[in-house]
Amino acid sequence: MSQRQVLQVFEQYQKARTQFVQTIAELATRPQNIETLQNAGVLSLLRPLLLDVVPTIQQTAALALGRLANHNDDLAEAVVKGDVLPQLVYSLAEQNRFYKKAAAFVLRAVARHSPRQAQAVVDCGALDALVACLEEFDPGVKEAAAWALGNIARHNGELSQAVVDAGAVPLLVLCIQEPELALKRIAASTLSDISKHSPELAQTAVDAGAIAHLAQMILNPDTKLKRQVFSALGQISKHSVDLAEMVVEAEVFPAALACLKDPDEYVRKNVTTLIREVAKHTPELSQLIVNAGGVAAVIDTIGDSQGNVRLPGIMMLGYVAAHSESLAMAVIVSKGVHQLTICLVEETEDHIKAATAWALGQIGRHSPEHARAVAAANVLPRLLRLYVDTESSEDLRVKAKKALKSILQKCTYLPALEPLLHEAPSDILKHVVGQFSKVLPHDSKARRLFVTSGGLKKVQEIKAEPGSLLQENINSINSCYPEEIVRYYSPGYSEILLERVEAYQPT
Repeated sequence: MSQRQVLQVFEQYQKARTQFVQTIAELATRPQNIETLQNAGVLSLLRPLLLDVVPTIQQTAALALGRLANHNDDLAEAVVKGDVLPQLVYSLAEQNRFYKKAAAFVLRAVARHSPRQAQAVVDCGALDALVACLEEFDPGVKEAAAWALGNIARHNGELSQAVVDAGAVPLLVLCIQEPELALKRIAASTLSDISKHSPELAQTAVDAGAIAHLAQMILNPDTKLKRQVFSALGQISKHSVDLAEMVVEAEVFPAALACLKDPDEYVRKNVTTLIREVAKHTPELSQLIVNAGGVAAVIDTIGDSQGNVRLPGIMMLGYVAAHSESLAMAVIVSKGVHQLTICLVEETEDHIKAATAWALGQIGRHSPEHARAVAAANVLPRLLRLYVDTESSEDLRVKAKKALKSILQKCTYLPALEPLLHEAPSDILKHVVGQFSKVLPHDSKARRLFVTSGGLKKVQEIKAEPGSLLQENINSINSCYPEEIVRYYSPGYSEILLERVEAYQPT
């Protein structure tokens, strides 16, 4: 065989390898092909190609592995067990920028599925190599490394701490200052994933100067960047008063409120989540939000949204109202009760209804005036129906009952209470009757209406345990009326009258 023929054989072999990895990489983009590729043992065929002498074959083999690992946990585990990761980590330090991006993609794809797979990536020494990639000149390499680090950190505090200990946070803060939007987005997302687990981890982002740089980007026109910026600020704010105050001091408000009108629902949701995480800590922070127009803006956002996008806003109103009477009144004045009542009617998911019931309870529990504002919106019968409905989740029933009780214990608006006399079970009825027993002794007009509306008759029909609080409250109500009136509306009294008629002998 001549030298030329030998070279032709090598050339054909190289073409065959190139065609193979390109075809596998292309097939791996389609979910319907994954199982067939897995059954064909393609992982074991790709692994040696990571060490191929031709750089493009190496890169394409890594890309194919990443696409396969990205598809499901089983394939990611197969990549781990195939002892591929150490080779990829070694290559991150040695190879060109194209291979580094492909290798980081495989690590990211493996790490995303579970804490176990992410730990496998950490155990093979990937963190130092990925952090080193954050210092590369090429923004694509930085982006790939930041994404892989985010997929490791997102799972739990231990993995996030490992990312911090590798020195990633200051470099991620530098990445959000780079001009490339894609790099900014991923760096902000990774800072969010690190910060969410604990106050200590969030503090590392703060110490690296993340808040000021994130705050500068809240009015950036890029939608995907805004999503990640507000997510990161919310994850930092949620842990403590000090962290929330640092976010506020970066002059995030009132500028952030403008983004509540953003056409992207995830931007709106993340802004509302940030407002919720700030407002929940103290009355002073809630008052700051109110003064900036935050309550009215969030109520408008709830009205313009549906489903889970509404949830942070609903909870935010509950947190604000919980702090004090004046803050709860600010929610009422901004027509928050009306909007929450609409949510209670419109939403189908039990967890959203439960949050809405809780928020209404926080508004109505402060005083008779607050309770009247809630009761006048016809909230009480709706809460009662959610509580007694066997289809409601346990959490919804608990929150509906608690909200009902807290509102009822302050409510003196009798027209709203009266329908509950006819529908409420005994554990709620005792609170309803208790409120009538407080109001009727001091209000003659209410006493008259209570008779004509059938309320007094209904009270006489209630079967209460002798000596119970319910019985004491019934006795208190009965003492507001002449004895003959009480007897007239008591069960069986009409039969007694008929018997007297029959027994009566005219003279």
